[in-house]
Amino acid sequence: IAVFPGDTPLSREVLLSVEDGDPVTLSTLHTTVHVGAHIDGPNHYAAGAPGVDAWLLERCIGPCRVASIEVERGELIEPADLAAVELDQERLLLHTGTFPNPTNFNADFAALHPDSVDLLHDAGVMLVGIDTPSVDPGESTTLDAHHRFRANGMMILEGICLEDVPPGCYELIAAPLKLVGFDGS
Repeated sequence: IAVFPGDTPLSREVLLSVEDGDPVTLSTLHTTVHVGAHIDGPNHYAAGAPGVDAWLLERCIGPCRVASIEVERGELIEPADLAAVELDQERLLLHTGTFPNPTNFNADFAALHPDSVDLLHDAGVMLVGIDTPSVDPGESTTLDAHHRFRANGMMILEGICLEDVPPGCYELIAAPLKLVGFDGS
């Protein structure tokens, strides 16, 4: 699976192997905690903020709405783009289709405009998932959307695959590993 350029790609080190006569197979995993689908901890983008373990699990488990958003690669999802989305759930998953191949990184994916984050917060959304590696543009250094999420106390779920999921209501179960102090899981 692709990661942001310069980040730690996924690799596996086999320490013991049943095929080699060992009683068990035992592996070590090496990767960024932001690989694939993951929840960001506030300390990922704000000094002194809590890690991913500070989030209540109830926030990432429960009813959600999946919505398809018409947006071009490299564009921001503006509040007007959300006008047709039914904001009737506390969890919203956005399918943009702008990061179509999780094994091939493209930096021109769609991202959220900070005003859209505020709109979603005002509508009662507490978790937003997106099918891209980030809620901010790939080249962003200010992470404006991330900071609006933090200011509003909202969770970020990035890198989800929604290609074969029709719009509608579902039950979301996206509990992160309890990695104490980590910036993502």
